[in-house]
Amino acid sequence: MASSADLSGNPLLSTWNTPYTLPPFESILPEHYKPAFDKALAEQQAEIAAISESTEEPTFANTIEVLERSGAILKRVGGVFFNLAGSHTNEAIQAIEREMAPILAKHRNSIFMNEALYRRVAALYDKRESLGLDAEQARVLDRYNTIFMRAGAKLGPDEKKRLAAITERLASLGTQFSQNVLADEKSYQLVLQTEEDLAGLPSFLREAAAQAAEERGLRGKYVITLSRSSIEPFLQFSKRRDLREQAFKAWASRGDNGNATDNKAIIAEMAALRLERAKLLGYETFADFKLSDTMAKTPDAVQKLLNDVWAPARARAEAERDDLQALAQSQGDNIVIEPWDWRFYADQVRMARHNLDEATIKPYFQLDRIIEASFETAHRLFGLSFQEMKNFPKYHPDIRAWQVLDANGHHVGIFIGDYFARSSKRSGAWMSAFRSQEKLTGDVRPVIVNVMNFAKGGAGEPSLLSFDDARTLFHEFGHGLHGLLSDVTYPLLAGTAVSTDFVELPSQLYEHWLSQPDILRRYATHYRTGEPIPEELLERLMAARNFNQGFATVEYLASAFVDLELHRRKDVTGLDVPAFEKETLEKIGMPREIIMRHRTPHFTHVFAGDGYSSGYYSYLWSEVLDADAFTAFEETGDAFNKDMAEKLQRFIYSAGNLRDPAEAYTAFRGRLPTADALLAKRGLAALCE
Repeated sequence: MASSADLSGNPLLSTWNTPYTLPPFESILPEHYKPAFDKALAEQQAEIAAISESTEEPTFANTIEVLERSGAILKRVGGVFFNLAGSHTNEAIQAIEREMAPILAKHRNSIFMNEALYRRVAALYDKRESLGLDAEQARVLDRYNTIFMRAGAKLGPDEKKRLAAITERLASLGTQFSQNVLADEKSYQLVLQTEEDLAGLPSFLREAAAQAAEERGLRGKYVITLSRSSIEPFLQFSKRRDLREQAFKAWASRGDNGNATDNKAIIAEMAALRLERAKLLGYETFADFKLSDTMAKTPDAVQKLLNDVWAPARARAEAERDDLQALAQSQGDNIVIEPWDWRFYADQVRMARHNLDEATIKPYFQLDRIIEASFETAHRLFGLSFQEMKNFPKYHPDIRAWQVLDANGHHVGIFIGDYFARSSKRSGAWMSAFRSQEKLTGDVRPVIVNVMNFAKGGAGEPSLLSFDDARTLFHEFGHGLHGLLSDVTYPLLAGTAVSTDFVELPSQLYEHWLSQPDILRRYATHYRTGEPIPEELLERLMAARNFNQGFATVEYLASAFVDLELHRRKDVTGLDVPAFEKETLEKIGMPREIIMRHRTPHFTHVFAGDGYSSGYYSYLWSEVLDADAFTAFEETGDAFNKDMAEKLQRFIYSAGNLRDPAEAYTAFRGRLPTADALLAKRGLAALCE
């Protein structure tokens, strides 16, 4: 336990007299976290003991509601710590993260393996029909019963002890996996110095590379990092095939370099522990266990979806490869297309076919204007408005914040945007919450954050986005709206607390509005002239939306196949990770010229915690839903149809986990979807005929 001296003046435990009670980031130091965690854990342990040791007959109020109220300080401390551990970390925070991972897993086990507490929950669940619960209360009780069972509450003492040890070890391994990937990303830099090194790079990429170099103390030089917003355009434009190969191999080998940050042994141990965990809980494989509590339900259902899309995607990718090879030969490049060549020649094919290249598009996609576009879309769909805050606590100078208001001017929540890549931030893009919405302890309004890794513009220049970058911003803001618009009573059901194969629906659906011509005409404006994107360029951009879609689908699906195959194995003894990956890709006929979007040694979705383990398919599953859902708007002839938007908000964006996902989607659409709209959206439908 922390001493009173440790707690005195600890900003994590003090009253937050800040705008909208935002965390006082500038006052929080690494040494504040451990004492705050100790205090928070002790408080919740006392709260849980009071419930489980109570001699009162269990009721929803004295058991479920008290359980829901517990852990308030832990939520506050954890909300700050884990957000910063991903977005602005340092060695001190990483050390605390490694220390706390097994402690927090042990704490969770102590709650959900608590036999006396589970008896109270089970007693309520067994007589749930006679308790007079409303729909939300019934859902909360059902979810808690499921959580306790999946945590091992019904196991015997020896099995509980072993399961607890497994989950604690998995927490440590997941933390180390993530930190290893970040270390590899942080340590790599491709330094460019001469015009020959820079051959082919457009001005926006040179400016971003110069900015990255300056941040690393290399003023006057240029640096390519392993952030997607840096390396992908480099692979797309660089005429130096040797440098493309060098950078690509560094990108592909994160976590796979045979050094202190190598993740292969971690993966093998995690796979074995996950399988053992599943068997202790009565499942044949980890995939069976994980998927039983999702919309898909079974590994076979996931496998079928992946297979249905794989064949047309691979056929399209092979045709795309042939086009790239033909172009290379026509230019006198006596090469065989390799993975580091794909983006380079694809950009040229797109230019030849659609008269469209990234250097033409990017000047029209300024970060600030695309943020405004995402806000305008939310205003037209849901009546929201966004007022930028100037004076608020920041954990990094680059972050921005907005107060979000509803159509009546009432406070909805706070939205924080953290947009630029830096060495203290893990790669990728994500949404999280410093505080989630709920009404059980008062009218608690959310504080939501979107974290990106866009390249910063040069001195005095705006940050310019690719169309894919802009789509990523809309995607994460869709998640953000799922958190901001949440309107539930109980914390367990709030915002994005839904199954992994449903949580991507609000985000992927939101991407569709970026492509609306009236949004692009207004917000895709040239960063120098302010002129809107020309109509003929807009037409070419829309015509090219499905360009290279075979490649994009194949690299994604390959990762989903490997994730599923690993976790549906009944025996992972002596797992050789590279051999397993190679064998799985050979089995599906992976084109040689494409690699997985996330190779196993840096597959943080799957191994930096349990989040998307057996669940990377979720993006595709949700895409079946989002393609069909947007069709519902198109069928009205108005992408911003008010009636559809009201139903979308009511049953999807504001509903959290109030309903089973299939029930929620059916309430919005009137039926469940088929994959037809997805195949049409990706331009693969004709290949299925």
